[in-house]
Amino acid sequence: MKKPSSKIRDEIAKLQEQLKYAEAREAERIGRVALRAGLGEIEIEETELEAALEELAKRFRGGKSGTSGRMGAGESSAGGGQSEALTSGAPSGNAGEA
Repeated sequence: MKKPSSKIRDEIAKLQEQLKYAEAREAERIGRVALRAGLGEIEIEETELEAALEELAKRFRGGKSGTSGRMGAGESSAGGGQSEALTSGAPSGNAGEA
């Protein structure tokens, strides 16, 4: 038996709300960790930081090639050198002092 489109729309709306809350929780968790690691004090453009974080995510995914993020391949490679400095310098707190 098929569902009426109104029920499907209701389910989609509920799922979108669940997704919104799940993303907010994830963002808060990641934000807290990033602040503790000192990323809030680093002067870096958002696109460079995003590229560095994508490289970090790739490292923890097992170095799989290809991006699953929202940036294109050209953008993710723009901060390649910066991501190494950021990931290796973040724990010591020296990455943004150059």
